[in-house]
Amino acid sequence: MAEARPLRLVLIGWGAIATRVAALLSERGTPARVVAVALRNGSVPRTPLPPGAVLIDDPAALSDLSPDLVLEAAGREALRQWAGAALDAAPRLVVASTSALADDAFREALIAHAVRARSRIEITPGAIGGIDALRAASVLPVESVRHTIAKPPTAWAGTPGEAILADAPPGAVTLFRGSAREAARLYPQNANATATTALAGIGLDRTEVEIVSDPALSRNRHVIEIDGAAGRMRVDLENAPSASNPKSSELTALSLVRAVENAVLPLCL
Repeated sequence: MAEARPLRLVLIGWGAIATRVAALLSERGTPARVVAVALRNGSVPRTPLPPGAVLIDDPAALSDLSPDLVLEAAGREALRQWAGAALDAAPRLVVASTSALADDAFREALIAHAVRARSRIEITPGAIGGIDALRAASVLPVESVRHTIAKPPTAWAGTPGEAILADAPPGAVTLFRGSAREAARLYPQNANATATTALAGIGLDRTEVEIVSDPALSRNRHVIEIDGAAGRMRVDLENAPSASNPKSSELTALSLVRAVENAVLPLCL
């Protein structure tokens, strides 16, 4: 019997996360082939693209590629640029930059676009765990969800936290307390995980977020506390940071790899 053709995959972005995803898919022998990498117009890849992949900078080019899955790992502005064309061209769009979905108007327009295109938007757990339990618990009333992120000081370079740390005494410093919506606005790269928690549970305005810089940490820590009719739950993770981007956890790339593999393997977990 002839082997099924590999899944045709388009990656939006070619930074730390996307390159790691492509490398892991190749190492694991996943039956998926990167047919294109999408970048902003005029951008030049810093590292070679996967064998056989083409570089595209125009969303209209997606339709000619007939992708089975488009995977975004490039930030919320890239999602805004490419998402509509991706939904038109492919039956599945996997989103890493969930902070973009904190914009209600954009999120609802994207959902409506997916319905018209008969496509699907998929959000992976990314750097966190327990999303399946939170989704299940949300079938019944949930009273509160609190998500605390703590990372080493290097993770906050180029964020509003950098200025706070410049004048802060040594030790752990709370950089932010507030809603998941505001966290996603101020810390889009670091707080994608809190947007995911909020969308899975009680929403962007009711989900409480605390962001901490802690020099005692060498890993990125996420603590998610849920209280509701289904019970009390606490998820505590200490993730290795990405080797090339301390703002992101290695688990983020691994979660995207699993999303691709779930699209091609006969048993999905």
